[in-house]
Amino acid sequence: MFHKIIEPRVSETDGAGHINNTTIPIWFESGRDEIFRLFTPDLSFSNWRCVIIKMNVDYVSQIYYGRPVTVHTWIARVGNSSFEVYEEIHQDGIVCAKGNSTYVNFNFETQKPEPIPNEIKKTLSEHLYEVKE
Repeated sequence: MFHKIIEPRVSETDGAGHINNTTIPIWFESGRDEIFRLFTPDLSFSNWRCVIIKMNVDYVSQIYYGRPVTVHTWIARVGNSSFEVYEEIHQDGIVCAKGNSTYVNFNFETQKPEPIPNEIKKTLSEHLYEVKE
């Protein structure tokens, strides 16, 4: 599992007093930074490889300004040219949001997906999500 701590900003708080729902996908993406580094170590957009093709977010509980959140990121599945991510955002020990996303290893020059290199597949597999019973 990858994890990242985020300090909510006042600008992310809406009129209802909680973190706005449009912020959650941005925090999830931030939690994927180490995954992006596997595909593009220098994070250069001229060499970028990860293209998101699907995203789903479940809002479970409200999140508030002034208290840190932790984004937990797992790999749900590794395919030939794509992989799925499962994520949770926790605040004060509570799961506040859950999400799934699918990425493709994409070559922008050819405009086609490419197989994920074996060494990256191996590293992704080290972060597989285990279903809790």
